Amino acid sequence: MARDPAPAGEERLRDADRSQSTILAAARDEFAEFGLGGARMDRIAERAGLNKRLIYYYFADKEHLFQAVLEQAYRDIRAEEARLHLTDLEPATAVRRLIEFTWNYYLAHPEFMTLLNSANLHRARHLAGSQRARDLNSPLVETLAAVLERGRREGSFRGGVDPVQLYVSIAGLSYFYLSNNHTLSAIFGRDLMTTKARNERLSHMCDVILGYLLRD
Repeated sequence: MARDPAPAGEERLRDADRSQSTILAAARDEFAEFGLGGARMDRIAERAGLNKRLIYYYFADKEHLFQAVLEQAYRDIRAEEARLHLTDLEPATAVRRLIEFTWNYYLAHPEFMTLLNSANLHRARHLAGSQRARDLNSPLVETLAAVLERGRREGSFRGGVDPVQLYVSIAGLSYFYLSNNHTLSAIFGRDLMTTKARNERLSHMCDVILGYLLRD
């Protein structure tokens, strides 16, 4: 039996969702390559294959579009993290899994780091006013807090660990190394992006974080 066609309103909503997703993907690439200051709406429209007026219709201006791109970037990484099911794992395994995920995500998504670089150049004003960005990141803090508390109760983790501080350390150990790999490789005379060097870095990060958390 043939299915009834979707109502016109429902189809319009699907078209709108597809258009906005296409615009956000194109804008992400543009902002990652040129930063907020250098990005151009004409190029974003060209990348998206859509009329520039449609971008303004959905996102008002470049500033709001950049905010939407940042929110989507956080939505993507937090969605991937949620699939780790960290609270189902033994605490030390959960933390190791988060370190590995963060490292590999940054490697696979260098645009995430360049978007954050651009956001920080503008003092994160696009995120400061975004309740959505805060809501997207809250579950990670809650999850990590639950993992730390379970480790403390079981006697494997030290107490008094701030989950936000811990996550900043995990992200920072990955972020600094990768975002500065060219200068670090040049001044130390070592290619820090070989497979061997990357594996050594990941092992080092796990040792540093778990060395801090685990009780003797």
